[in-house]
Amino acid sequence: LTPVLDEPHLRLLCHEGEFQPLLGELALHKLDAVLADRAAPPNRALRTTSQLLGTSAIAWYAPPLWAEAAATDFPHSLAVVPVLLPTDHAAMRARIDHWLERERIRPRIAGEFEDSALLSTFAATGMGVMPAPVSLGEHLAHTHGLVQVGTTPDVQEQFHLIYSARKVMHPLLTRLLEAGKSGTLLNQ
Repeated sequence: LTPVLDEPHLRLLCHEGEFQPLLGELALHKLDAVLADRAAPPNRALRTTSQLLGTSAIAWYAPPLWAEAAATDFPHSLAVVPVLLPTDHAAMRARIDHWLERERIRPRIAGEFEDSALLSTFAATGMGVMPAPVSLGEHLAHTHGLVQVGTTPDVQEQFHLIYSARKVMHPLLTRLLEAGKSGTLLNQ
């Protein structure tokens, strides 16, 4: 959101919710846009458009308590250390599950979280190791003291901007779309 955050007098109203209900609110023009981890499915009735804003490889982050054990023999260490994962509501979860299956790793799942802020908070308490986009690594280190212990470059988190087809589009939405097209948002 960097391209719009420096806008003077910006008033941002953010809602968190399940993907399908948010798309419904977007179609009813109750929302200007939806930031999501997947594109909107094709549906002429909704009259929505999705644009990929960027992607980020997934890395694994650990609290100091588990960092050495998790980094040793990564990714196979994920079968030994406690692992915290997003719930199935997140598109990233299916990608991680597929990767774990392909690598023949049965993780020791200690918790599943629908909210990514809760996930990182519980990881910071020492409950376990968690996946997150590489683009968030510096933030996780600074705010939660988490250490990157490995990456899964073939597993990517996607960031989509979904908006409804309107004759007049909000200028800040246009600015975000342009930044997404130029690739300046967060591809890492």
